[in-house]
Amino acid sequence: MGLHLLAATTSSKSGFNPSTLILILVVVVAFYFLMIRPQQRRKQQAAQQKNNVEVGATVRTTAGMYATVVDVDGDDVILEVAPGVEVRYMRRAIMDVVTPPETTDEDETPADETDEATDYYGEEPADTVADDDETVAPVDDESEETAYEQATGTKKD
Repeated sequence: MGLHLLAATTSSKSGFNPSTLILILVVVVAFYFLMIRPQQRRKQQAAQQKNNVEVGATVRTTAGMYATVVDVDGDDVILEVAPGVEVRYMRRAIMDVVTPPETTDEDETPADETDEATDYYGEEPADTVADDDETVAPVDDESEETAYEQATGTKKD
């Protein structure tokens, strides 16, 4: 009688469950739309950028070097990495076509034309600040030691 009961419990679970198949299908479709499709789109855009590289464009190579395209010759491009230094690269070595940042009216002011009496933060440097009402007394060692003793309560060695 024990074997009959064991056989009855195992045979009732062996049926096909369509909800499991639907769940697996939903996960595969979601994975495709969230992961694979956007990656393919990015690859297509990058390939299109590489194929449409024009003379004068600023590019970034796969090595991370920024350069300007001087000439396009089939599968090769000639890049100017420094003034007067031209290097031949394969077109597929171009990682990205860099667009120059947009300038505003504030950015067009050259650094040389800034007011020399101000520092980086727009404040006057300490040596150019002059206050007619105050005179600065020279600091001597005794007053420094006294201030130290008052602040810490101990004598300075």
